[in-house]
Amino acid sequence: MNPVEMLHDRHVKGRRVGVLASLLAPLLPDSGRVLDIGSGDGALAAELMSRNPGLTIDGVDTLLRPGAAIPTKQFDGVHIEAADSSYDLCMFVDVIHHADKPLELLREAARVSGGKLLIKDHLREGLFAQATLSFMDRVHNSRYGVSLPCRYWSEREWRDVFAQLGLNPEQWKDRVILYPAWANWLFGRRLHIITSLRRI
Repeated sequence: MNPVEMLHDRHVKGRRVGVLASLLAPLLPDSGRVLDIGSGDGALAAELMSRNPGLTIDGVDTLLRPGAAIPTKQFDGVHIEAADSSYDLCMFVDVIHHADKPLELLREAARVSGGKLLIKDHLREGLFAQATLSFMDRVHNSRYGVSLPCRYWSEREWRDVFAQLGLNPEQWKDRVILYPAWANWLFGRRLHIITSLRRI
């Protein structure tokens, strides 16, 4: 682990799980089944379930992490082995920009969730957005062997994708405070989105 990764783990990673859980929990159903697509180590999903015992969250990921905090199945990054509408919602947290076929993956998630999605991802808006997001991605993911195409969308591109897939953003938040004040001016700004969607 290099010094930047050590700094990230010490000052960002743990705090990030708690902050994301606080932001996402109100957008999840009170009870039911949620599929966390690209669930990683499962820490966020486990925290969300601890805050809402009525939820069951399963995970799928292209890379399985040893000791993941939730049950996780491996998948090919597009096809999900689940029946139509078998989940109450599908959740993506910083996943779409890693996907080889993001539209196909979003379409598949809409199929298994009956068209109900919750997405936290990045927004390529503002000065040096691409470079900043690429740096953040490498610090957080390169050690785990995660694919890093660094393919980030502008707000217009996100909204075009939603329109293509027949998804309506019921909520859209692009001022997401994830970091301490000393870091937010650089790594926060308008680089993150949280949106909940429903099939039109």
